Amino acid sequence: MKHPIYPCLWFDGQASEVADFYSTVFDEVRILETSDIVITLEIEGVKFMFLDGGPHYKVSPAVSYYVYCRDAEYQKRIYERLTEGGQIKMSLDEYIWSKGYAWVQDRFGVNWQLDIAPLDSDQRIIPTLLFSNDKRDLVKSAIDFYTDIFPDSHIVFEAPYPETEPNVPEGTLLFARFSLMGYLFNATSSTLPHDFDFSVGNSVVVECRNQEEIDHYWDRLTDGGREDMCGWLQDRFGVSWQIIPRHLDRLLNHPETGRAAWEEMMKMRKIDIRTLQLAGTSDKY
Repeated sequence: MKHPIYPCLWFDGQASEVADFYSTVFDEVRILETSDIVITLEIEGVKFMFLDGGPHYKVSPAVSYYVYCRDAEYQKRIYERLTEGGQIKMSLDEYIWSKGYAWVQDRFGVNWQLDIAPLDSDQRIIPTLLFSNDKRDLVKSAIDFYTDIFPDSHIVFEAPYPETEPNVPEGTLLFARFSLMGYLFNATSSTLPHDFDFSVGNSVVVECRNQEEIDHYWDRLTDGGREDMCGWLQDRFGVSWQIIPRHLDRLLNHPETGRAAWEEMMKMRKIDIRTLQLAGTSDKY
């Protein structure tokens, strides 16, 4: 499934090991590209980036990956493999919202939700944002914010808390699904206290066709948020994004000018495509 939007997970020298592990968990895993610090792959047809970024950040339970399993047998097999050396947050069982559901954290700290509920989409894995603590009531604001920024985007459905839920403002969303340019996300909230929040360890990559798109997403997503380095940013809700040109790998891996392009990018916050294109050439002078 080819989308300009996909998740990135940050690891400390484990990206290759993680990719190998998931190849034993899921039926459909395909390595797309590898480099010294990045592996891109498809899991169940959904693209992921694994980044060996060092010890600075870790993946957080605030972002999980919701797997819509094709049947109970496959779900059980995935559940058993992911829990080896990991943690069971919610055991595989029948719940009010599903005949078969589980939440697990694997040995690498990545959180997965497994469900056999039907899904009217080819996207079998959906990144899921958990808004908790002082962000609990912000799901509606967040999904409105995101769908206003990206073209061809919409809210698929919203599920508010029941009116009987104590100490929750009326209309607060418990769960929602939204689509950004055809790529699905879930957003959920929790009334329980949690000792984690969104982290740079889980980011969303947006591949842009041109500088105009980079400028648009950068300016809108940093409104109320924070600029980081090399195309990274955190939005007003704390979610991390990478706003990059679609052909960034080609610019950075060019045999003659790639090193110069890399050095230029390390100086940037928002990526400037023209500067990277001219890096290492006499044209920049």
